[in-house]
Formats: sequence, C-alpha cells, structure tokens
Amino acid sequence: MRIGIEINGVLRDTLGKIEQTYQKFLIDKTDGIEDDESFEYKMTYPINSLTLNDHFSFPDDDELYSFLYEEFAMEIFGHAQSSEYNTFIDLNEIYISLRDNHDLLIVSDEIGKSKPASLFFLSKFGCQLEKVKFYSNSTINSMWDELDILLTSNPALLLDYPSDKILIKYETDYNENITTIHSIKSIKELDDKLKQILEC
Repeated sequence: MRIGIEINGVLRDTLGKIEQTYQKFLIDKTDGIEDDESFEYKMTYPINSLTLNDHFSFPDDDELYSFLYEEFAMEIFGHAQSSEYNTFIDLNEIYISLRDNHDLLIVSDEIGKSKPASLFFLSKFGCQLEKVKFYSNSTINSMWDELDILLTSNPALLLDYPSDKILIKYETDYNENITTIHSIKSIKELDDKLKQILEC
C-alpha cells in the first residue's frame, strides 16, 4: 500500500506558527503607531479553521499571500514546531517497521518559498521518509494518483476525496465536526490504525 502523511496539521503546527509570526511581525511591530491611514492588524479568536482570512486581518489577499509565501515563508514553514513532542521519533519508527512492505511518503500543499522551507522543516526534525510530494489545487489529482491511504487534518481533503482512497483523520480543533471512519489523535496511534486497515 502507498501511505501518504501530510505535513500541515499532522507533522507541523503550521497554524500555531502563523499565529505566532503574525503577532510578532505584524501586530507587535505596528502596535502604538498612530496613523489614521495605517491598516489595523488583528486576530480573531478562536483560531479554529484553515480559512485564514477569518482569523488574521490583511488589507487584501495579495498581502496574505506575501506574508505566507514570500516574506515569512521560512519563519512559518521552516521554523514551526512539530505537532507533538515526539512526532518524528514515532514517525520514523513506523516508517522503519512498514517500509519493507509499504511505501510511505510525505505530502503537502505548498506554494513558492514554502517548498524549500518545508524541506528544511523535515530535515531539521530528522524525517527519514524518502519521498516528498508537493501538490497544489491544480496538481492535487497527481497526489491522489500516488496514494492508497492518506493521513490528513485538512477538512477540505476529509470532505472531498476519491471513493477508492482511504482517509485517516488526524484530530484537531478545526476538523472536530467532521466524522470519518478512521481517525487518530497522535502519530503514535498510526501504526495500530494502519494494521487495522490493512487487515480488513
């Protein structure tokens, strides 16, 4: 079987790092500046969805894109924390136990400078998986073509995926209302969940 594991939300706390970076570089840097024409950067809590415009104010979509994928791509995607303390220790153990019989690969929805930043993130944490597949909205079908099983936290993927694929939900605040057949709360649970699926 070909098993894909998504970076954002599963291996990397991307949303938490976006919040931290936005606070540090946009709110704190502009705090106290009195200019009638200056844009007010502010966050709307709770941050419980991946619709970033609902939680982080920007003058327009171009500014949001620039923030994520140009100005602070390495800060956000390269220097984020892993989702759990032992994420990559557990992931590497699972990889070693399954690699003789199954293909494991990393998948991620990345744009522009977030690609090298994500490779840096994986390297920094010592990820041993050999294959990384980046995709975008226009190339998502090629991602599905390479997988039989996908571990993801992304609500869009959990709600819309090919009928011949198996989805495992990595539980987060922003997907708690989505019901799936398979779900885990920790990477450590993935080994048992895969064995359960593969035995069916």
